[in-house]
Order: sequence, then structure tokens, then C-alpha cells
Amino acid sequence: MVNQKILTQDQCLESQGPPPFVTRRVHHLVDGSLKIWSSRHHRKHLPPPETLLPGIVRRAFRECWLLLNDLNWWIGSIFAIGSLFFIVGSVLTFWPVPNGLLGASPELIFFVGSLPFTLAGFLQFYQAIITKPYPIVGTEFEVRRILGCRVSDLGWWSCFLQFMGTLLFNVCTFNGMNANLNWLAQDNWIWVPNMLGSVLFLLSGYLAFAETCHAYWRWQPRNLSWWVVSINLLGCIGFLVSGILAVNISSTEAPIRLAISNAFTLQGAVGFLIGSLMLLPEAATKASEEAVCLGG
Repeated sequence: MVNQKILTQDQCLESQGPPPFVTRRVHHLVDGSLKIWSSRHHRKHLPPPETLLPGIVRRAFRECWLLLNDLNWWIGSIFAIGSLFFIVGSVLTFWPVPNGLLGASPELIFFVGSLPFTLAGFLQFYQAIITKPYPIVGTEFEVRRILGCRVSDLGWWSCFLQFMGTLLFNVCTFNGMNANLNWLAQDNWIWVPNMLGSVLFLLSGYLAFAETCHAYWRWQPRNLSWWVVSINLLGCIGFLVSGILAVNISSTEAPIRLAISNAFTLQGAVGFLIGSLMLLPEAATKASEEAVCLGG
């Protein structure tokens, strides 16, 4: 007679992630089944990326445009709105129109665009705070939820840094509307928060990339979530290069350098727009997976 080992609790068979973080686990459940846990998809209540079959992705792209009861959909939509404002503001720096666009200057458009960024960043950070760890251990979740700090969670760090970056963008774009600042004051009140915000965005984008790859670098072109974080990371790089070039060294600045800075702002905004719009089909993958499994 063959002796069979009976599980009394879940067992972790495999762990992955960029050290010292763990972003993916394979659990052997007490009922004998296997469960794949992925930190990004657990936080967003999505199926693990290993289940994103081509049929699921195609259905998700068709059905992603109106998911009003899904927080991920709202995060992506609001980020996309902010990105559109930044695109319009960047374009107006190259082709200005008399009296601005509907009376709004590029500086005002940038500030208005920073507000949806902050709202979406807060919603994303809120989502990271309320996510229960897997598996839940004792009262650990209650302590973490009260403190709002989860230092062992790579996704929490990514969301936190991006939210802080959006607040700094609020500061720099608000001060950018003040035409009375001299070049040194512009550096202190516009360039410095812009650079700090861009650095935080880049760190956030890279951490999101590492969280999705379960490594510091991995090529995963068949993974929808990988495309989301990769394109967002390219947008973050564009914002950082733009910030570096936007520094004022004196009262007379080279127009070509400022034009290149605005071009990278446009590139960053386009990257964020595409990445934000791709959050919508990612949000729809859960419903699409259920429909495909049911033969829909």
C-alpha cells in the first residue's frame, strides 16, 4: 500500500523576485492543487500573467472600454487624462496659438494635467495599502493597514514613490505659472521639484517593471502586464531627460536645449498615455479569462 502525504497547510514550492523582494510564489494547497501568486496581479485582483492566453487578451481589448466598477480601469483612465493634458501642453510649446488654447497657456495646461496624475497616483497607492498579503499571517495585515507601510512589498514602494512624484509635479507646474520668477527662482521652485519628481517616477517605473518581471530584468513580450510597465518606464525616462535639460544656468538660455527638453516631455507623456490605456485591457483580463473558461 502506497503511503500518501496529507497536507495540513499550504506549502510554498517556489519563490521568485528581485532580491530581497519576493514577487511570485507557487503554492501547493491543502486540496492538492497548485496556486500561482503574483504580487502585481494579487494587488489588482487580476489573473496571474501565466494565464494571459491570446484569446483572453484579444477579448480584453474588445471589452475594456467601460468598466466603471473596476478601480484598475479608473486608475488607467485618469492617468490617460493627465497624459493628454501634458501632450497638449508640450505641443503648444512648439506651435503656440494666440492667447493660448481656449485662453489657457501651456503652463496652465501642465498644472491641470498634474492633478489627474495625483488623483490616479493616490488611487494606485490606496490600492497597495488595502491589499491583503498572501498568505495572511496573524494580525500582520491589520498593523500594516493602519501604518500604511509595507517595506517588504515591491509594489507598495512603486506606488508610494509614484504618488510622491505626482505631488512634486503639482508643485513645479503650479510654480511654472508664475511668470515673475527670475532664472534662479525658477531653478529652486520649478526645476528642483521637477527633477525630484522625475527621479521618483523613474524609480517607481523601474520597480513596477522588476515586480512584473520577478527579476531586475527580463524580456517578456507575450505578457500584457510586461508591456504596460515597460512603456510606462520609457515615459518615466522621457520625463527625467526633460527635467535634466530644463535647468536654467543663467538668465539667457539656449532655445534649442529647452526645445529638446519639451520634446522629451512630449515623449514621456505619450509613453504614459499608451501605458495608461493598456491598463484598461489588463483590467479586463479577469472577466475575459472567466468568459474563455466558460467557452464564451
